[in-house]
Amino acid sequence: MFVFSNALLEWFDVHGRHDLPWQTADDPYKVWVSEIMLQQTQVKTVLQYFERFIQRFPTVQDLGTASWDEVAPYWAGLGYYARARNLYKAAGMVTVQGHFPATLEEWMALPGIGRSTAGALMSLGLRQYGVIMDGNVKRVLARFFAIEDDLSKSVHERALWQLAEQLCPVERNHDYTQAIMDLGATICTPKKPLCLYCPMQQHCKAHQQGLENELPFKKAKKPVPVRSAQVLLIQADAEWLWQQRPNSGLWGGLWCLPIIETEHELEQRCQQLGLKSVIQKVRISHSFTHFTWQLEAVIFMVEPDQQEHLSLELQGSWMSPEAAIHAGIPTAMKKLISTVNL
Repeated sequence: MFVFSNALLEWFDVHGRHDLPWQTADDPYKVWVSEIMLQQTQVKTVLQYFERFIQRFPTVQDLGTASWDEVAPYWAGLGYYARARNLYKAAGMVTVQGHFPATLEEWMALPGIGRSTAGALMSLGLRQYGVIMDGNVKRVLARFFAIEDDLSKSVHERALWQLAEQLCPVERNHDYTQAIMDLGATICTPKKPLCLYCPMQQHCKAHQQGLENELPFKKAKKPVPVRSAQVLLIQADAEWLWQQRPNSGLWGGLWCLPIIETEHELEQRCQQLGLKSVIQKVRISHSFTHFTWQLEAVIFMVEPDQQEHLSLELQGSWMSPEAAIHAGIPTAMKKLISTVNL
């Protein structure tokens, strides 16, 4: 009889990823940071951020006692900033408690940690029994068992969780958890899966039925709406006027040039601020998961004696683009800096 976990572990021992920087037996904090970074983000991208983040905040206490202004620059550009705010808040709670959670329920009580992340932290972080259900696991199971249900519906997701729990072994649980993620990330990929190299190929129902590229079931994507806005770029010598975004909402806590929704509002604001002659206009486009933003930066040059008045009016700070990058800005603003400086 084919034993799913045994075949997966045998493959993992030879072909799995064993050298990721968060694969440590005695450091649940590193696993925690990596799991949050890996939500909606590929390993190759996370690797660029993880080492720098851990170097600056090597323990949960270092993160939990830092200020948000210290943390934000180390997440800037990684996107989905609510993840960082939740991680920061939860690290503060763990620091106050003086110990890491010891159960699935305790992990799930922290901000930003759902059932799958909590399972990963039990398994990979504490080396105890834990079950995960990330995108890789859903894909592997949906293909292996040829599950054609819409897994975005809770009834079908619950059934998949039950299946995952039945397959997940107690022995070598942490290796199995890493193995099924690795198989999904490197072999059973979303597009063009490498079935020839898959240890499950012979028993995979999707492969037998030629459904590898059809599963998991995908809803038809709705067209992504396009929005437009104006960006106010006020320059005095080498410095630009930046505002810090509110902690909640888009780009929470990061530094950003003032964004104004309509051209009419921009005209009114410029009149109020005494900004008269536009020296340049620059356009960029930036895509989010749920919409695409077309941004037009309207650039004004002002004299140094106007800086104090403008910073008070806009509740902003004057920084060079380089200093702003160091303070923490979103990718769209980095894109804008590159375009202006061409």
